Amino acid sequence: MNRTYFKKELLPLLLRLALLAAVFTAVLCNYDRLTHLDVRALVDAVPGTLAAYAVVLAVFFVKGLTFVIPAMLIYVSVGMAFPAPVAVALSLGGIALEVSGTYALGRLLGGSYVERLLKKTKAGDKMLNMKGKTKGSALFTARLLPVFPIDFFSLFLGSIKYPFLPYLLLSVLGVAPRVVLFTLMGEKAYDLIPMAWIWRIVLVLIPIAAVVFIVRTVLKRRKAADPADENTENEK
Repeated sequence: MNRTYFKKELLPLLLRLALLAAVFTAVLCNYDRLTHLDVRALVDAVPGTLAAYAVVLAVFFVKGLTFVIPAMLIYVSVGMAFPAPVAVALSLGGIALEVSGTYALGRLLGGSYVERLLKKTKAGDKMLNMKGKTKGSALFTARLLPVFPIDFFSLFLGSIKYPFLPYLLLSVLGVAPRVVLFTLMGEKAYDLIPMAWIWRIVLVLIPIAAVVFIVRTVLKRRKAADPADENTENEK
């Protein structure tokens, strides 16, 4: 076997497959535990405040790599386990760590592997349609509404090699309002904003955002395809 081919083609492929297999196996073997993770119990089980902080940040990071830990579960648990200022700081720091980890995973897997993964979901198809058109405003809007799941969108942006620093800043700023809200509300979030209503709101916002995106795209294409308007404006 050609050594150059092995280093440039086969070895990266094997590493990607090994990484995918490791993540898939970890999720499969711990699915029930991850989807019902008790963050407060983990915090209570470790000695010392710094260790408790480290546990929370580690949970956010694991969420970014496994995609199955419910976000609300973490925000609410952190809000109940720590004083408000500490809980908010931990949640925002955790979000930064989470989106960074998923972004790195997208970079490692590469565009072709991420595309195959995303094509299996409706939200993934919409993300792929945005390829090459993801501006800062679109990224921020997608995080704020939210239009797409946090981790899958991070994976997508990592795979297309979106500039990391703008990505990180816009991601944290976009997600921050709901993270801070749910963290401060703690266990009251489940009573005041039931998850069923959250999913209904998301399902309503997704088609609205899609329509806005399509209309904007059509208008831009019409403007670009009509040189008469440009000439008229230049004459003026």
